[in-house]
Order: sequence, then structure tokens, then C-alpha cells
Amino acid sequence: MSISAAQVKELRERTGAGMMECKKALVETGGDMDAAIEQLRKSGLAKADKKSDRVAAEGVIVMAESANRAVLVEINCETDFVAKDDNFRRFADEVASLAVQVDDVDALNAANTKDGQSVAEAAKQLVAKLGENIHVRRMAALETSGTLGGYIHGGRIGVLVAIEGGDEELARDLAMHVAALNPDYRDAEDVPAEVIDSEKQILVAQAEESGKPPEIVEKMVSGRLNKRLAELTLTGQPFVKDGDVTVGKLLKSKGANVEGFVRLEVGEGVEKKEADFAAEVMEQARGN
Repeated sequence: MSISAAQVKELRERTGAGMMECKKALVETGGDMDAAIEQLRKSGLAKADKKSDRVAAEGVIVMAESANRAVLVEINCETDFVAKDDNFRRFADEVASLAVQVDDVDALNAANTKDGQSVAEAAKQLVAKLGENIHVRRMAALETSGTLGGYIHGGRIGVLVAIEGGDEELARDLAMHVAALNPDYRDAEDVPAEVIDSEKQILVAQAEESGKPPEIVEKMVSGRLNKRLAELTLTGQPFVKDGDVTVGKLLKSKGANVEGFVRLEVGEGVEKKEADFAAEVMEQARGN
């Protein structure tokens, strides 16, 4: 039978399930609205979609490599408890393996899993099973003809580093360094002019408060600016395994240079709501 757009709209509004799931349920139940609602509730999809607007700031960073390409993927859930669940972990690992074949997170969510459903659909099924909002939030990739180093810290921070020269041990050490010290840029040349200007204005204001002559203030600002740029850049930072040398000097001693790096941390940029534990327990008790 023919299912109208109005029927699909009504079912979607009443259950919160996705448009395609609503249409499928109506087709399978011959347009019977109540039966379609019951079917969606049995499958868990109605509840799954209602959870989609809840804040998911926990989760994992997973990594996968293929030939000269490596990827990091952030997959979010609502609690650390679900982040450690075996079902969630298996889903994350499969998503990572698919990520090496695509270019962005939209293509990743559309990619087919081994069960023949899209990643987005598989995530929705997992929501129904685990009871939390789950989604594939973002991915980052690096390609190089040189050497790739990857490091995952506690499942929450992931880093990829591409180097020219050096070896796998150096690449991994640099990835660990980036995980620990989180540089914003590769070197001073990569720092945007507007960032340098902003830092300089702050340092000038601080130095002028000393009451020293302008020529002394200029020297103070120059020295402090160089120090600040070193803090912001990978090559300027003291190497995490040996604070007596900078990463730049380490690279020079190994005849290597960094082509690029990416770092993802679970929940970066996600606005977290303050949890009301009592309200959360009541909500779960009501089955919401």
C-alpha cells in the first residue's frame, strides 16, 4: 500500500524515530499507526532517536592504519561506563577499520559495516541496546611517503605523527610527546601572524607595567615572545623523554623533520552539562 508523507511525519513526531525507520514500520504494518509505534518500540528505535539530543562527551579515540595512511576516529557516548562496554568497543574497532577507506566523517557514517548496514544505522542499534546517545563525531587522517607514528593514551587521546627521515621509534616517541604536551603548531613558521600579534600585545602590556624604559621593554617582549612561541610549537618544546633537548634538536640529531601531526581528545569542544544525579536516576527509572 502507499504510505503518505503525513503518516510518516505523524509517526516520527510520536516516536522520535528516523524518517526511513518510520516509513518502513508503516509499510510493514499496512499503515496501522499503533502497530507501527509498537514495532518501533520493540526494536528500540523510538527510544534510540529520543536519546540523540543528549550530550555525549565521553567515548573513545580509536586508530587504524593502511599502507601509508593512518586515521583517528572519535566515537562518543554519554558515560565512561558505556565507553568500556565490549559492544561499544567492538563497534569502535570496526568503525576505525572502515575509516581508512574514506575521506571524512560523513562518508564514514554512510559506510557499510560487515552486517550490511551503515555505520549510522549500526550506531542507532547500539543506542537501543546500551541506552545512551552514541555517535561517530569526527576523524582525522595523515598520509606520508615517510614514516607514521601513532599513539593512543588511555583510549581518550590519540595522536598521529608523520616524519621524513628517522624511524618508527622516533615517530612513536613524537606521538607520545604530542599526546602529553599538546603543541598547537609544528614550528614557529606555522604560527599565524594574528596569533603572534595577539601574544605580543599581551606581553607588551605586561612589560610596560614594569615602568622600564621603552628599549628595555622591547628586549623583554622579544625574549618572552620567543619563549611563548617555543611553548606553542612542537619543535620548540623540551622533549618529553629528555627535557634537556628540544624536539627541534632531537629531530636534527636524527636527520629527520616532522611533516605533520594530528591530535584528538575525547570531548574536545563539547559543552558538558552539569549532571544532576538524582534527576538522572529518576529519568532512567521512568524509562526515558
